[in-house]
Amino acid sequence: MADSVVLDPVDLHLLRVLQNDARTTYRDLAAQVGVAPSTCLDRVARLRRSGVILGHRLQLDPAKLGRGLQALLSVQVRPHRRELVGPFVERIRALPESRTVFHLTGPDDYLVHVAVADMTDLQRLVLDEFTARREVARVETRLIFQQWDCGPLLPPPPPGGAPAGGSPSA
Repeated sequence: MADSVVLDPVDLHLLRVLQNDARTTYRDLAAQVGVAPSTCLDRVARLRRSGVILGHRLQLDPAKLGRGLQALLSVQVRPHRRELVGPFVERIRALPESRTVFHLTGPDDYLVHVAVADMTDLQRLVLDEFTARREVARVETRLIFQQWDCGPLLPPPPPGGAPAGGSPSA
């Protein structure tokens, strides 16, 4: 595990609350976690400095932005060489339809989450932006019917210990 940070129950509680609503004020956050507002401010600042908190994002509804069809594209790149990886990823990241790009192990090299207007737009994207590239050997498309967000991301529990992120004891 690379550069993991030791988090105590207060840190975990702060992270859980902030992941559920990143707009929570420090005063409300402090009250929910049971610490002084100054302690809350210091803790969140430390979590940012240590890289645990990477930023805050606004979550938008793709359908309300005219991108009601979402898909996962499994992409095989040949040859799969370092000098092709960077330019390929940068090009895909620059596409307005791209939401997330994963570099994978296994038969597929990339998994790309895209949001498009409709099936015609998806076909245009696959043909003009993916399969038209010399290094792309294969693209498989899977439509997304529905998506659910899961609970907050917390560190795994220690072996044989209590689950991480349990409520701090008073």
